[in-house]
Amino acid sequence: MNTRLPSTGAAFDTAHFRNALSQFATGVTVITTRLADGTFFGLTASSFNSVSLTPPLVLWSLSNHASSLPDFSSNSHYVINVLGAEQAALAERFARRAEQRFSDLPFTLSPSGLPILEGVSSWFDCRNRSRYPEGDHVIMVGEVEACEVSPQAGLIYHRGQFSRTQT
Repeated sequence: MNTRLPSTGAAFDTAHFRNALSQFATGVTVITTRLADGTFFGLTASSFNSVSLTPPLVLWSLSNHASSLPDFSSNSHYVINVLGAEQAALAERFARRAEQRFSDLPFTLSPSGLPILEGVSSWFDCRNRSRYPEGDHVIMVGEVEACEVSPQAGLIYHRGQFSRTQT
């Protein structure tokens, strides 16, 4: 069921809205996949959440303006790497526009053949189950086919800065 509340139609201050959202601390992930030419691609995302235990579903969202939207929309799988507290540099690396994000970066391959970054606190190998366009983003729902955990302090994003959870 998709229920939407009516819009107020009033002018909305998006800068104020963004500032209000920044007060909510989120975990930090790097989502990895394979491009049509066979190379790996990844990006930093803090919009990650669980959806369901049965079946095992998670979600994340991607801007409609992201150049990688067609890749993530059409690929059958992606891996969500949940970053540990000491991996802020990795989050920054995958947040920048760069050609060789995987250059000199240690990783292993998931069961679906996608990068699992070394040292992450957990990872989720997901089948690209469904997509929901909403506003200026697309909500991606993945069905988890495999996952692993390595308990440690987590990397969080709060008020425009990286921080860490307590161990």
